[in-house]
Amino acid sequence: MANSQPWRIAVLAGGASRERDISLESGEAVAKSLSDRGHCVSQIDPANLDLQTLDWSSFDVAFLALHGTFGEDGHVQQILEEAGIPFTGSDSVASRLAFSKSAAKERFIQNGVPTPAYVLIHESDSASRIQKLANALGFPLAVKPDAQGSSLGVTIVQTPEELPQALARCFHFDPFGLMEVAIEGTEWTLGILDGEPLPLIQIETGRSFFDFAAKYEDDDTQYLFEFEFPTSVIKAIENAGRRAYESLGCRGLARVDLRLDRFHEPWLLEVNTIPGMTGHSLIPKAASRMGLSLGEVCERSIHKCLNRKPASSAHHNLLSPT
Repeated sequence: MANSQPWRIAVLAGGASRERDISLESGEAVAKSLSDRGHCVSQIDPANLDLQTLDWSSFDVAFLALHGTFGEDGHVQQILEEAGIPFTGSDSVASRLAFSKSAAKERFIQNGVPTPAYVLIHESDSASRIQKLANALGFPLAVKPDAQGSSLGVTIVQTPEELPQALARCFHFDPFGLMEVAIEGTEWTLGILDGEPLPLIQIETGRSFFDFAAKYEDDDTQYLFEFEFPTSVIKAIENAGRRAYESLGCRGLARVDLRLDRFHEPWLLEVNTIPGMTGHSLIPKAASRMGLSLGEVCERSIHKCLNRKPASSAHHNLLSPT
């Protein structure tokens, strides 16, 4: 996408979350891709700078590559909204909603988006109460922190004996957790840019699910764009992903994670409002499938957010034509 002149872009990455290293890697990739396309890029780490006192007048837009708490939970979005600086991705309300798995699932349920049955638990709950809830859901089940990304703290529990260790791992990351029916089947992800789907990806891993190691460390994880499923099934997955995105009020770039059960029915797991941009990440792979470079995807994200939010006089002459 050609621009009449370069944008002045603040790429926000790093932060203090448990996903800091992944965020820095995403930010580096984004910054390089945009610099290579002629833009004036500054990398900003909120762990080192106070965003509330930063002079934003020297930037046209903020590109968010912050993962985890502060980045995806609505906090940084609210700061930028109050500062009046356009930023990529969802607004503070949708970000906050998507980052809480239980809140997002409630919105899915309200909107008729299929999502696995679950219960919300707290670290103060008694072992007997949690065991009763687990038995009611049935095994296997997934135990996961309510607000955490990159599959950190997530365990697939096959038997009651495995539950205590899974709970300890979950509560290490968050005082609230979910126990959720584990959908046995295939794993899928759908990137969406302003409501338009990117190529659907089926994920194959030798692990029990697409966990942190499968996401960022394993070189044998397979990402498939050709499927042995009827077109109607693929359309159903894409439709469910789009409905999930819309039900949370997302905008800009997001990634929807789903599973397909043995009856070929899709089930929504979560929506990631700031998907990874690393060499292992799924959005760059989907974009490449469309013939788009990472820089082109980032430019589209920026262009959308600049057009979505009317520019102030300080930014007006830097907006490129559609």
